Amino acid sequence: MPSPPSHPLSFIFFLSSSSPSPLSPSLSFPPPSLSLSLSPPLLFLSSSLSSPSPSLSSPLSPLSPLLLSSLSSSLLSLSLLSLLSSLLSLLSLLSLLSHLSCLFSHLSSLFLSPGLSGQFPLTQNVTVTEGGTANMTCRVEYNDQTSLQWSNPAQQTLFFGDKKALRDNRIELVRASWAELTISISDISLSDEGQYTCSLFTMPVKTTKAFLTVLGVPERPEITGFTKPAMEGDEITLICTTSGSKPAAHIRWFRNDKEVTGTKEVNATGKSFTVKSTLQLQVDQSDDGVAYTCSVEHVSLSSNPYQVTEVLEVHYAPHVEISHSAIIPQEGQYFKLECVSKGNPLPEPVLWSKDGGELPDVERMIVEGRELTITSLNKTDNGTYRCEASNYLGTSGAEYVLFVYDPNAPGQQDPDHALIGGVVAVVVFITLCLIIALGRYLARHKGTYLTHEAKGSEDAPDADTAIINAEGNHAAEEKKEYFI
Repeated sequence: MPSPPSHPLSFIFFLSSSSPSPLSPSLSFPPPSLSLSLSPPLLFLSSSLSSPSPSLSSPLSPLSPLLLSSLSSSLLSLSLLSLLSSLLSLLSLLSLLSHLSCLFSHLSSLFLSPGLSGQFPLTQNVTVTEGGTANMTCRVEYNDQTSLQWSNPAQQTLFFGDKKALRDNRIELVRASWAELTISISDISLSDEGQYTCSLFTMPVKTTKAFLTVLGVPERPEITGFTKPAMEGDEITLICTTSGSKPAAHIRWFRNDKEVTGTKEVNATGKSFTVKSTLQLQVDQSDDGVAYTCSVEHVSLSSNPYQVTEVLEVHYAPHVEISHSAIIPQEGQYFKLECVSKGNPLPEPVLWSKDGGELPDVERMIVEGRELTITSLNKTDNGTYRCEASNYLGTSGAEYVLFVYDPNAPGQQDPDHALIGGVVAVVVFITLCLIIALGRYLARHKGTYLTHEAKGSEDAPDADTAIINAEGNHAAEEKKEYFI
């Protein structure tokens, strides 16, 4: 019998002699068994009892019709099963290629898309004053319809797209689109401060943080530690306190319009701060009525600081002075004396007296408050006038000596000229004395002066004797000259 023709699709089946099960396809060498090789349209059967070598196979004579029919059915079933298995493998391969294509497309959109830099959420930090409203905005420049989400510091979702997730009436949606998600938080408190998260739900999810800073507004300050009134010489303490600020407020002191320095103390109370500033001073009468102002400055107050002012009240003993209306009182003139008294409490009443007694002429000497008015001066008004004022801390007095000039009396008409004449006379006398003293001094120092070597030669009768005495007479009496 001629060799069977080859076919592109050939199946080798191995039929086990010990198992009645259906034939199974295999790629390994078959065990000793009957081997059938089907090459349409001819069928050949080979026997391999001892070796799987193909060289032992030989063509067999045609079998009976029943056996051929059974073998044909079995081989046809196996062919169909093999064909189905090949189809499944092909479908699996096609599915794998489809997944690879999607993956390649996704990677291309990530790495080759011109909107790569914009495919990321952008946010900004927000600073708001306590009690105000904060707008939190998240933007994406290039978004392929991917949802945006805002979360609070506790990672609770506030809004997912335009859907509200947290039941808080203070949180509202401002704007929602594929490119932007903006929400507002009203009536902000210090507990709202923290890091908020905007998420873009791509693969993987991209997130950006935005920090919400809440400024705590300080309470209006108050000044304590001072009890009115203070006594002169007392040491007092002024304490200015403000609380609720964040960050800590700054306190400045002013004495009227001049800044003074206090001692600052800062204490943390939860998320806010309490700030104290202490001012210590020893008061005197110059501090009475002085205004000390405490000014609280904070970033939340802009350029309008909170201020509180304390006006000091210092009690001190009275001090009295007398002022008069005329330099040179003359007869017939109107004359007024005023008792200027200082003290706290104000010294009341003011008492006037003359020469240690009461005022002699109450008709001409009129007292109105602190003033004493004499309507028409005369010589009887000469004397010492005294003013006294007192409060519960003490009494003070002052005196004024009144001398009334007669404008018609000689020597009193022009008192200023008399004074000038006296001054001129004194100046002339002093000048004459100086001239005499200077002339006497010059006269005493005029003449010939002898050297030390010529001592004793002034009494010699001639020149030779004078030379001898000057050179060798060391025992001569030394003369001394005194100048007056």
